[in-house]
Order: sequence, then structure tokens, then C-alpha cells
Amino acid sequence: MSVTLSLPRADGTIEPYRLLGTPIMRPATVPTFNRIAYAAAHVVSDPLRDLDPWGRSAIDWETTMAFRHHLWSLGFKIAEAMDTSQRGMGLDWAGAQELIRRSLTEARTVPGADLACGAGTDHLAPTDTRSLDDVIRAYETQIGFVEQQGGRSIMMASRALARIAKSPDDYRKVYGHILRQTKDKVVLHWLGDMFDPQLKGYWGSENFETALETVLSIIGENKAKVEGIKISLLDNACEVALRNRLPEEVLCFTGDDFNYAELIEGDGKKYSHALLGIFDAVAPSASKALASLAAGDVATFRAVIEPTVPLSRKIFEAPTQYYKAGVVFLAWLNGHQRHFTMPAGLQSARGVLHYADIFRLADKANVLDKPNLAAERMKAFLATQGF
Repeated sequence: MSVTLSLPRADGTIEPYRLLGTPIMRPATVPTFNRIAYAAAHVVSDPLRDLDPWGRSAIDWETTMAFRHHLWSLGFKIAEAMDTSQRGMGLDWAGAQELIRRSLTEARTVPGADLACGAGTDHLAPTDTRSLDDVIRAYETQIGFVEQQGGRSIMMASRALARIAKSPDDYRKVYGHILRQTKDKVVLHWLGDMFDPQLKGYWGSENFETALETVLSIIGENKAKVEGIKISLLDNACEVALRNRLPEEVLCFTGDDFNYAELIEGDGKKYSHALLGIFDAVAPSASKALASLAAGDVATFRAVIEPTVPLSRKIFEAPTQYYKAGVVFLAWLNGHQRHFTMPAGLQSARGVLHYADIFRLADKANVLDKPNLAAERMKAFLATQGF
């Protein structure tokens, strides 16, 4: 039985929309991939305990952990406490510590479950940073915490370092110092300023080629401690340029939520692994696509994953740093949480037309797991907006 609802359009009119998508079937067993696939996972707020939603938001830990089980059951590793979890945009370092503790404990109860944890400098305010040593100590604090909990680190880009660094050599000093003392290999994190304007000029230059030379020199000097690098510049040519020049033993993880399908498939010579926020929102589709790719069925990989790309481009459209709202919106539509609220009230960062477009594109991409529930919740959401 088809479901129809009324959705607003950009021209101010309302149109009837009939759902056409077919939900992706869940796999009977945890699938295996031939790409390393990290899903950067969101956190679920607890509006019934939120006393300071713009300051220290309450987290619904039970539902947050249940969503991690959902991702693990589909074959994903989890990139924990990253920007998808609203790190620095609603989730502070104290909240991130609790999230890391809980997720690592939870992973130990699930056979084969794996995760890596974001470690940065976000407890150090950029305006309070006086020296590179301040940045080094901040990284040591967070990476040390992850290691004490038995976890592996993703070395997140640092707003404080971006503010205080005067040259590429400053980045070499900080990264070299930290990488020489890490217990395990880490994943580096190249996050473009479209995701975080405070990271403009990271690696000591706004010019890509200059920044590329710097990051390659850091990796080359510390190969034994670098598992790979996640690059999120939303430019596939930049990622391919980096990927082609990485040492053989260092992995490239795509963080390109615009072009991930082609980057994961590869060019016949090299391919990218994945560390993506969009995998949170399209997990069943991405899981089926990756399992098909591992089985050598490239046609099914393309048929399943390519329809998710227009959806992802809508979710990650400028201002890109607010993409988390679309990710959580889909988690709510698909029944993974009871409400559509976010830490710091970030659901307000996007407008009703944006969410209506997400709904249409999610249906067309077969991403609405429970169409009837999604339609009911979309109608309720629109009612709160005056429709």
C-alpha cells in the first residue's frame, strides 16, 4: 500500500509526494568487506534531562549505544567521538570521554566489534593557546586517555594548532612529537575548512599542493606510527593526489561525502578505504554495497550506493558543518531514536525545506527503512513547522 504525504517546495507551494523506495533488507549475518569501513556515529540527546542544552547537553546513553550495535551488526567499524558526534559543537571533552569509555566497554561485548576514537585538543580553547607546547600537552592528554581505556586513536585536526602555527614546521614539530610516543598506530585527520572554518590553512598553507607536501613529509617521517589518513576536502582530485603519493603501507580513508562511491571503488590501480559520517545515515545501503564489492559484484555495489550520493550531497551542503542535523533527522525517521532533538539544539541549524528534500532523496535512495513510520514522523515534524 503506497504512502502519500504533502511536502513543501522551495517556491512556497505544497506538493503531494508518494513514497516509492524499497527498504534494504538486513543481512542474516554480519557481512565482510574488502575495504576498511568506519562509520562516524552520532550521539542521541536526552531532552528529558537537558538542563543546559546549549552548554552541557544530556546524552541518552542507552540509545546511543544501541545505535553502535546497529552499525556493528552491519559490518562497520566505528569512528567514535568524531565531528559526527558533534565534537566541539555540542559534545565537549568531558562528554567525549564518557562516550569513549562506554563505547570501548560495549565493543568488548560484541564479537568482532571494532572502533577507533577521536583524540584532539578541543578542551584547549584556541584563544587560550599560547604556544605549540600547549597544543602538544592537549594532544597528549586526549591520546593518553584513549590509550588508558585500551583504545586506538584518530588524531583529530586541532583548532588550537591552526590558530597558533606560523609555518609547516610547526605542524611537523607537533605531529612528530606526538607520533613518536603513541602506543599504537593512529589515523591522521585532514578536515577541510568547509567542515570547520577554524581549520582554514591547516598544515600551514591554504594552497593544497603546499599542504600536501607538508602532510606527506609528516607521514614519511613517522610511517611506523601512521595507519592511514582520513581526508575530507570534498574534492576527489585532491584525495586521489594524496592517495597516489602515500607510502604503500599507509592507508587512505575517504572522508569525501560528495564522491565516496567512486573513491571506494577505485580507479583499477588504487582505492580508498572509508571513514564517513554519511555511513551513519545510510548504513544498510552502504553495508550491502560494500559486501557486494567484496564479492566482486561491482554492478550491485554501484546500483545500491550511487543513489545515496545525491542524498549525501544534500545533507552535507554548505554550510557543511551542520550536516549532523540531517544525519540525526534520518536516524529519527528510521526509528533509531524517539525524538528529533540534538545537543546544543543543532536541529535548528537547517530549515524545513532542507529536511523535506532529505526526505524525498532518502526515499529515492531506498534509505527509509520503515516507510510508514518515516511518513508518520515527517507529518508530525511538518505540523510543528506550521504545515
